[in-house]
Amino acid sequence: MKQEIVCPCPGGTVVLETESLPFSEIPHQSKLFIEYQQNPLSLKNYYPNIVESHTQIAARIPEVLANHKADRNLLCDALEEMNSSCGAGAKTLENIELLRKDDCVAVVTGQQAGLFSGPLYTIYKALSAVKMTECLRGRGFNAVPVFWIATEDHDFEEVSKTFVIERTGELAELKNEPKRCYENLPVGTVQLDDSIKETVSELFEELSSTEFTPELKDLIEKSWNPETYFGDAFAKLISKLFDKYGLIILCPLDPRLKRLAAPVYKEAIEKSAEIVDALRARSTELQEKGYHAQVLVGEDYFPLFWQAKDKTRNALKKSAQGTFKTKDNSREFSLDELASIAETEPTRFSPSVVLRSVVQDYILPTVCYFGGAAEIAYFAQSGEVYRILNRPQTTIFHRQSFSIIESKHKKTLEKYDLELKDLFAGYENILPEIVEKYLNSGTAKLFADAEEKINIELNRLDQNLSNIEPTLAENLAKRRRKILYHIGTMRTKFHHAQVRKDETLKRQIETMFSALLPHKNLQERTLNVNYFLNRYGFYFIDWIYQAIDLDDKGHRVIYL
Repeated sequence: MKQEIVCPCPGGTVVLETESLPFSEIPHQSKLFIEYQQNPLSLKNYYPNIVESHTQIAARIPEVLANHKADRNLLCDALEEMNSSCGAGAKTLENIELLRKDDCVAVVTGQQAGLFSGPLYTIYKALSAVKMTECLRGRGFNAVPVFWIATEDHDFEEVSKTFVIERTGELAELKNEPKRCYENLPVGTVQLDDSIKETVSELFEELSSTEFTPELKDLIEKSWNPETYFGDAFAKLISKLFDKYGLIILCPLDPRLKRLAAPVYKEAIEKSAEIVDALRARSTELQEKGYHAQVLVGEDYFPLFWQAKDKTRNALKKSAQGTFKTKDNSREFSLDELASIAETEPTRFSPSVVLRSVVQDYILPTVCYFGGAAEIAYFAQSGEVYRILNRPQTTIFHRQSFSIIESKHKKTLEKYDLELKDLFAGYENILPEIVEKYLNSGTAKLFADAEEKINIELNRLDQNLSNIEPTLAENLAKRRRKILYHIGTMRTKFHHAQVRKDETLKRQIETMFSALLPHKNLQERTLNVNYFLNRYGFYFIDWIYQAIDLDDKGHRVIYL
């Protein structure tokens, strides 16, 4: 059932239509994620602090506050400096001051520092955290939203590109690769160079010129410019987009935050063997229950990376002799040496994916975390790290999930009696249905009649041949398949020929798939928010915020 939401816009108000689609009807969703959304309490063995509803999260606040030992003033001093340098507004700085109070909790989310903010779900994560924060404040609790930028990650290829819908409705890729970007540097330490100017120019060459373009271009150019670090550029853009919502940006590369994390690093090093055994056992258990494997943990796994003096991030592996070597064998340590370094030089370490959330929730008084389906799956495994380090496992919620359907694509769907979920069948399967139902039903019926008549006559022939010689009937079966195959091939050629005669239809269908299922995935996994900001202005962020419903655990469809 569609719902209407009235939202602000430059001309007054705009009415959005929304509806919900269960994730069980969306392809390629993991069994674990579907169960987490449908029946979370059934997974309590893997998620000890799981709850059925976001309204129950306030009950965790006393436990969170009792277990938060990090120095709030040191934390907030670092946050104040990094957010001020990003141009944060008054509301964000007020939230940092609020976080200094002993009774304040953090609603946390995070993402890698993607080019021009990365995929749309980055925006949805941030707004989900803001909405949850407002829910807690509305009930009298002190809470602030925090966005943890994964600047320690070193997979630059994953963040180097993003996609927008260009002027003709096709998908356009934008990519930036500054110097040293593929040298195992944490993304946050990769410095933009003059090539970013060209990438920014390409972005606005691809986008149509609108009344909102000048303001957007000014923001992008001020955020993404030469000699700025990649993580800082991302932080500046995100900070400005969520200025009115008071979102606090956190970059874990800050030395002060490393000092706060030192006790976790040290304990994780000392208990690394226990952590590895527990992770491997949990992975086996999950697979035996029919869930897919999460983080692959070998016997030589180590839960921290070594940060070299040249700023590169290096995996540590356990050797046969019980020492720990960097992946390139350039450094070798004993366990005691690593534990000692963690105390005196914590900046030399960064956590692996299974330890990152524990570090995050040690530094911050995290009451809950908003993540994606993959992060929810990780928590089923990393929960063992929380247990071994004697930390309460944070409750994780799935971020709000959206598909934005613009009016032109809504009209196409309505014209051919389609819904978003019908598109999951793919362009190659939707096209024949449209041709046969709306473009040339007469020829389609001729093909159907021909197939039926051929099958009837071949069935008669089959009965006759079976009585004469069974091997003849077997031979006929093979030839039947070939006959029907050739008819099917002709039918496909008919579909494509018909579509070529109707360029308008072809364009409508192709651009609809580019916008709604780019790369055959949900829109939110590919498209960049700047396409929508350029078309609808910065009010678009407010529209999404208004459309968030934390009670809805499905995929929300918004019709503009």
